[in-house]
Amino acid sequence: MRRIRTLPENDHNSGWLESLPSRPVKQRLQGDVKADCAIIGAGFCGLSIARRLAELRPDWKVVIIDAQKVGYGASGRSSGFVVDLTDAAALMPPAIRDGYVRLARAGIDGLRNLVREHNIDCAWDEKGWIRAYAGDKGQFYLDRLPPIYDELGYHYEPLDAAGMEAITGTSFYRAGIRLPGYPLIQSGALVLGMADCLPESIEIFEESPVTAFETGPPHRLISPRGSIEAEHLFIATNGYTPFLGYFQSRIFPLYTFGSLTRVLTADEQAALGGENEWGILAMDPMGSSVRRTRDQRLLIRNTIYHNNNLQVSEAKNREILANHRLAFEARFGKLGAIDFEYTWGGLMGSAKNSQLSFAELSKQVYSTAGFTAAGIAMGTAAGRVLVDFALGEDSQLVSDILALPKATWMPPNPFRSIGGSFMAERMNRQAGDTL
Repeated sequence: MRRIRTLPENDHNSGWLESLPSRPVKQRLQGDVKADCAIIGAGFCGLSIARRLAELRPDWKVVIIDAQKVGYGASGRSSGFVVDLTDAAALMPPAIRDGYVRLARAGIDGLRNLVREHNIDCAWDEKGWIRAYAGDKGQFYLDRLPPIYDELGYHYEPLDAAGMEAITGTSFYRAGIRLPGYPLIQSGALVLGMADCLPESIEIFEESPVTAFETGPPHRLISPRGSIEAEHLFIATNGYTPFLGYFQSRIFPLYTFGSLTRVLTADEQAALGGENEWGILAMDPMGSSVRRTRDQRLLIRNTIYHNNNLQVSEAKNREILANHRLAFEARFGKLGAIDFEYTWGGLMGSAKNSQLSFAELSKQVYSTAGFTAAGIAMGTAAGRVLVDFALGEDSQLVSDILALPKATWMPPNPFRSIGGSFMAERMNRQAGDTL
């Protein structure tokens, strides 16, 4: 019996989720349940696994179990940039890079189809987010992108400082590249919408932490008020996966943090100027991601943090809020003092070389994790492809994901945790005046 000592910290302050209408828990696990397949994790990856199973095995009983409410893990905390080409992927050999992009685009296409088919209200916007820079390091990285975009056949729009200011209303940025067709979303609304439109044959148990499990088959999951027995098991817990005993030498937990302002007044919107909705991913290492949302809030995301106990201290939270305030004032100081209504953290799974992990862990136990910087698209795609892999479905996407570089091995604790903390602090220090 494998016991899980560290459970997710349930931070209820995600701006995406808290700004939505309150949603009650549909059901918690009560009693003993038997199923053909169990999925741990109700985020983008877990929900995609469930939908694919319903397509390929419609006669199976499939259950999803999550320690929190649906969406309260990393999926409902993302900044909402749907990415198909990360900086790490851009540096891969072209054949491998192209496979990565095919996977991520399959994830984007699947999400787009769901949003359209089920009318999911998640502020889906395809005007295109922007890669931009304010410092010299960012210019170096941005200048590498156009040749890669040309190879991949991307449509993109170069922007000078005036073009950036026309979109954002701030003179902070020196240049950027806009990628029309690449979506921005309200991530909490999307993951909740995905859960609500699952086939009726799929059951979700929320606020039902798995405290122990044993693998078989059959596999048995233990929760405080019940248990699940299933022939097949999929683990879709991303940054939490090492705490279940898997990918411990490949994936480590890494927090990122966001703050969302109150809704801007009409006068503040007019003073800011620019377009009413946009998003920027910084090219400067550790620069801030920034958004103006459809409901007229401003989002700042920066600072990373590694803690193997899955806890963020009050002192660290104050430091993070100060970093967000500094970044806000550098860009939007003309607006004066505007309060952040929400500040929250999200736990992603990362690897030393920013690659994902994808494997059969033991007989009829499968998992994928570590979608660094592309969790929405790659989490969605990898979940679907994991089902194909598990059920013996041959496809180009299965070949693509198996051809990706493996996540780099890391030493055991305490060295792993010390290294993760050192790396995070070093990257934060590099932010400098581009924060």
